[in-house]
Amino acid sequence: MGSPLYLGWDLSTQQLKGIAVTSDLKKVHEAKAEFDVDFGSKYGVHKGVLTNPSEGEIFAPGAMWLEALDLVLQRLKEDGLDFSRVRGVSGAGMQHGTVFWSQQAEEMLAGLKGEKTLVEQLGDGANGQEHGAFSHPHSPNWQDASTQKQCEAFDAFFGSPAELANVTGSSAHHRFSGPQIMRFRQKYPEHYNITSRISLVSSFFASVFLGKFANIDISDVTGMNLWHIGRGQWHDGLLDLVTEKTDRKGLKDKLGAVPEDGGAVMGKVSKYFVERYGFSPDCEIAPFTGDNPATILALPLQPSDAIVSLGTSTTFLMSTDEYKPDPSYHFMNHPTTAGLYMFMLCYKNGSLAREHIRDALNKHSSTDWDLFNKTALAAPPLNQHNDSDPMKIGLYFPRPEIVPNVPAGQWHYHFNPKTSDLSVAEKASSEEEAAKTDARAIVESQLLSLRLRSQGLVHKHKDLPAQPRRVYLVGGGSVNPAIAQLAGEVLGGAEGVYRLDIGGNACALGAAYKAVWAVERGDGEKFEDLVGKRWNEAEFVKKVDQGYRKGVFEKYGEALEGFAHMEEEVIKSAGDPKKADVAKAAEQAQNSRA
Repeated sequence: MGSPLYLGWDLSTQQLKGIAVTSDLKKVHEAKAEFDVDFGSKYGVHKGVLTNPSEGEIFAPGAMWLEALDLVLQRLKEDGLDFSRVRGVSGAGMQHGTVFWSQQAEEMLAGLKGEKTLVEQLGDGANGQEHGAFSHPHSPNWQDASTQKQCEAFDAFFGSPAELANVTGSSAHHRFSGPQIMRFRQKYPEHYNITSRISLVSSFFASVFLGKFANIDISDVTGMNLWHIGRGQWHDGLLDLVTEKTDRKGLKDKLGAVPEDGGAVMGKVSKYFVERYGFSPDCEIAPFTGDNPATILALPLQPSDAIVSLGTSTTFLMSTDEYKPDPSYHFMNHPTTAGLYMFMLCYKNGSLAREHIRDALNKHSSTDWDLFNKTALAAPPLNQHNDSDPMKIGLYFPRPEIVPNVPAGQWHYHFNPKTSDLSVAEKASSEEEAAKTDARAIVESQLLSLRLRSQGLVHKHKDLPAQPRRVYLVGGGSVNPAIAQLAGEVLGGAEGVYRLDIGGNACALGAAYKAVWAVERGDGEKFEDLVGKRWNEAEFVKKVDQGYRKGVFEKYGEALEGFAHMEEEVIKSAGDPKKADVAKAAEQAQNSRA
């Protein structure tokens, strides 16, 4: 039969990827389906989604995901994967998206036959139902922005966004499942009433593999604004808010139970996969989690380690045993390890902001980064040539930002750490002249925001000041040596800054590793311990900067006061559209609680 294999899945906005790894975590097979390329003509998707701009809706057809699963399994088979060797399966799904199952769905899942495809048996028209196994054919995507009114009600429910974050780990966001379900119920009451189960994208995918409804994962549930993290249960008051106090129990039944053990095997693989692809009937299905929680499982991340994803957007992830929620970031349960949390910061402005300054330096004639890097590293920290000069700080948002919540724009300030004076900087004489200062300042700005918001979660290392143990860089910007050096200067890194070179496989690998742990762990064996013993660091990680620099790290620490003050000033001058109507919604929320 051969040595055991484990499958990890990543269902993202634009593609489905499946990989197989061995017990010692070596990747041996990989295949994917790209939604635009493989299904664009059939489903009409662009970049994996459908849109309704008039209402800010962005969504995807669940039937397309079913077709994609069969396609990727066929491609894995063509790649030589022997499915009979697969002992365990887990996966990752884009967070927050919801899937609405019909009354007949679980019976249809249990009755799947290997001679027909998934979409033939679960898609539109299956079993004589208009939308097959779905009560509604579409799933809201994380980019959806149609739930402003619902978010206002959620933020106001406890009297402030801060208290909602304290209870659920996050303030209200358009993409979060609670506001999305609330709007779905209001817009499609007939569809809601015939919904037997509401899955997240992750538990939807797990349900297909199980042949029955899968429970929502202990980490992914904390991206819904419905879970009381401290008590480990659905929050009754928020369920009342969603249902307007008419059907709390009904909604709770639709959502299902949430097991505490992130590695508890949920059951054996559906006979569909045994019959059609040759899976062993003993293959076990582990809980599927969200894409961000899966990312922190792609390496044996230790508490106080940080992952910085430098793509179109910027994402900052940490594993921590401290729960210190705030409306400007997210706390979620760790996907495998009880007592740990995942701290997450999400920024809309990442590479695009840096590219604007790169292009100005290059006079819009080249996309090469050499001049940007040279200019950034030639300037001193905070463009402060001597101690009597003010520190030069700024915010660079070509797109509206959510951390802090302000419209698009650029703001430049001078800060004197000795007097705590903050003043608006004079505007540069030209775009090119500004770029000479901004090349370093844009990277510093992005990194200072990360340090400001994570400073309460890091600890001292021996005789070094509090900072991450290691900083791992991933994404397109991770190959830039200037960014790597500035990450070390601003964020530190007691053991250095490292580039995690796993291509675009972080989510799928994290899911596969979770499957290995779920099936092979010993009694009480933690995920970090099992993976740490088997993970080949030399294969995936390269040290790219020394990290902490005495004096430089402390100088950036002094700048944090000015950076925080600058953000406050910008919020006052530019306005915070999310907070503007929270007070107005308070009365609605208070009425729901009464």
